[in-house]
Amino acid sequence: MKIHEYQAKEILRGFGVAVPKGKLVASAEEAVAAARELMAGGKPIVVVKAQIHAGGRGKGGGVKLARSPEEAGEIFKKMIGMQLVTHQTGPAGQKVRKIYLEEGCDIARELYLGITLDRGTGRNTFMASAEGGVEIEEVAAKHPEKILREGVDPVVGLSGFQSRDLAFGLGLSGAAVASFGKFAAAMYQAYDATDASIVEINPLVVTRQGEVIALDAKINFDDNALFRHKDLSALRDADEEDPREAQAKEHDLSYVGLEGNIGCMVNGAGLAMSTMDMIKLAGGQPANFLDVGGGADEAKVTAAFKLLLADPQVKAVLVNIFGGIMKCDVIAAGIIAAAKQVKLDVPLVVRLEGTNVKEGKALLASSGLPIINADDLGDAARKAVAAVTP
Repeated sequence: MKIHEYQAKEILRGFGVAVPKGKLVASAEEAVAAARELMAGGKPIVVVKAQIHAGGRGKGGGVKLARSPEEAGEIFKKMIGMQLVTHQTGPAGQKVRKIYLEEGCDIARELYLGITLDRGTGRNTFMASAEGGVEIEEVAAKHPEKILREGVDPVVGLSGFQSRDLAFGLGLSGAAVASFGKFAAAMYQAYDATDASIVEINPLVVTRQGEVIALDAKINFDDNALFRHKDLSALRDADEEDPREAQAKEHDLSYVGLEGNIGCMVNGAGLAMSTMDMIKLAGGQPANFLDVGGGADEAKVTAAFKLLLADPQVKAVLVNIFGGIMKCDVIAAGIIAAAKQVKLDVPLVVRLEGTNVKEGKALLASSGLPIINADDLGDAARKAVAAVTP
């Protein structure tokens, strides 16, 4: 689960991580008032930030500096409701529905600091780089030697010598070393206590006074652990999610929308990936990843089928089921039930194999549905591609 920058900073602040003062605003009038408050004491600027679940906002025009409260209000008017396009949103962009104002910062240096699970070592690992403000993937691709790493012992936690190693590796000195150590320790506590899958600060800034501050913040959470974090679950912003994926979650379906035109319904993540690969190999484009799971019942299968058919870009559906725990006749009954509720006006290719396959095929054969039967996965993929090819 993703959350907004302002939400991530509020969580980090609760663990003692240094973040700038800021305020979420809902109108131009609120923006003016918030800017006046944040600029009190003679601070020269306030930062107006669009809140979307994507990086690269600054390059897309989603981060602007205002030098007066009135200018902050004008920027708000132009920014709210805009379709913000970044390298992570795709060409369609994402609508800006929330805006966050933040006090300016006296920046001396910009760094990068993140923590996530390194599956190679089996440890939560800090990554740091002096290339702050740059996507870490870009740094890894062009200058991997510039990324510092420190694996954290799950029992001991982040040790003082590890944070100092990172600080010295980043070229910090004096008061900034102690500030970095405090920052990193608090950041690790936030990551560990919230069951986050990643905490990323980019840029992490060092002020001219030697203080280390999170100028930006990204936190993603492990969905599988949200049952024990009801407060974090409440931070979910449905407007930022694909409505199809939100609908799938309601039925406990694993769904990811793609840009192709062949809808896929499969049981098992590995088989779903193989099905998409075979569609690509046959010259087609999958419209989604959809795993109904090994223990789905008729209602779940019906929900999955209706989800596929509700997608206007789907021109054919490929059902690929290998019955183990999941029985082929249950899948067949679900397909028939869904077809009765939703008008089936696209070709339907079905490949069934495994438990109760004869019963499943018999149900489909007697259903009266215009089903294209396939003998194996390769045959199914070719028939699905042929069905959408003019």
